[in-house]
Amino acid sequence: MALVTVVIATRDRRVELLRTLDRLAALPERPPVVVVDNGSSDGSPDAVRAAHPAVRVVELGTNRGAPARNVGVDAAATPYVAFADDDSWWAPGSLARAAELFAGHPRLAVIAARILVGPEERLDRVCTEMAASPLTPPPGIALPGPPVLGFVACGALVRRAAFLEVGGFDDVVFFFGEEQRVALDLDRAGWHLAYVEDVVAHHYPSSQRVPAARRALAVRNDLLTTWMRRPLRPALARTARALRRAVREPAQRAGLAQAAPRLRAALAERRPVPAALERRVRLLEASSAPARLPDGQRGSDQPPIHDDLHGRADGPHERQALATGRRAAAARGTGIRP
Repeated sequence: MALVTVVIATRDRRVELLRTLDRLAALPERPPVVVVDNGSSDGSPDAVRAAHPAVRVVELGTNRGAPARNVGVDAAATPYVAFADDDSWWAPGSLARAAELFAGHPRLAVIAARILVGPEERLDRVCTEMAASPLTPPPGIALPGPPVLGFVACGALVRRAAFLEVGGFDDVVFFFGEEQRVALDLDRAGWHLAYVEDVVAHHYPSSQRVPAARRALAVRNDLLTTWMRRPLRPALARTARALRRAVREPAQRAGLAQAAPRLRAALAERRPVPAALERRVRLLEASSAPARLPDGQRGSDQPPIHDDLHGRADGPHERQALATGRRAAAARGTGIRP
C-alpha cells in the first residue's frame, strides 16, 4: 500500500514535466502521482495522459497559483504527500525513508529535504542554512533533524492531515514564498518541521525566469505574510523599510504597488503568532543578519529569481534559509506564473 503521493502543480512546462514524471516512474516506491495543471496552453495535460496513463491529471482551466497544490493534496489517498515541481523529483528511497520518519514522529508535519541542484548536484544553499538552524526542539521532543520554520515546496514532504488542518497554501500570497505562512501556522498548531539530510530531492531549475518580476513578488509576498502573521511592531518596521528602499529600488516600488490591492485580504486573515513563536522567528532573523543577500539574489540553485508557480526571490530577509520561510520564497521554480 502506497504511503506517499507526489503532487505536482504545473503550467506550460510540458518538456520539464514529462522529464520529471519519467524520473518519478522509475522510483522503487512507485508512488501515485497527481498533476494539477494551472491552465496550460502547451498541451501538458494531454501529453501526460499519453506518456503516463497512471498519473492522475486534474485540469483547473485557470491559474490558481500555489493553492493548486491544495487540490492535489485533497486528491491524495495517502497519509503523506511529497511536493515536486515540474523541474524537480525525488531520489530513490527518499519517499520510503520519509514515510518511516513520519510514522516514528507523530507530530512531525514537514520534512524539508536535502536539495541537490543541476547535473553537478550542488547542495542548495538553503540546505546549508537549514542544517545550521539555531532553533531547538521543544523539551522532550526528538526530531529527525534540525527544527526549522519553513521549507521549499519542491523539496518537502508534508503530513496530509496537518497540511489540510492549517488550510494549505493561500490565495492572498498566491505564489512565491507561499510556504512561510503555512510553516508558521503549523508551528502554532503544535506541529513540528525538520530538515532531514537523508531525504533527497533533485532540482534542475527551468530556464524560464523573469528576474525583475520575481523580485517584486518577493517584496509583495513578504509584506503580505508579515501583515497576516507577525505582530504590529515588526509589520510596521518591515513596511517602513520597504518604503525607504522604494526610493531607489524599482523592485521595492513594484512590490509595494502590488501589495496594496491585496492588503485588505491579508488583514482579513491577520492572526499574529504567539509571543513564543515570534521570539523564535526573531532568533532566526538575528542569526541570519550578518549574511544577508542583496535584494533579488538567490541561493545556489538558480541565478536571480524564477518565473512560475514555484519561483521565488531572495530579499534581505530571506537569508536564513527556510527558517522563516522567506528564503523559501526565493529558492525554487515551476509552472505557475502570475
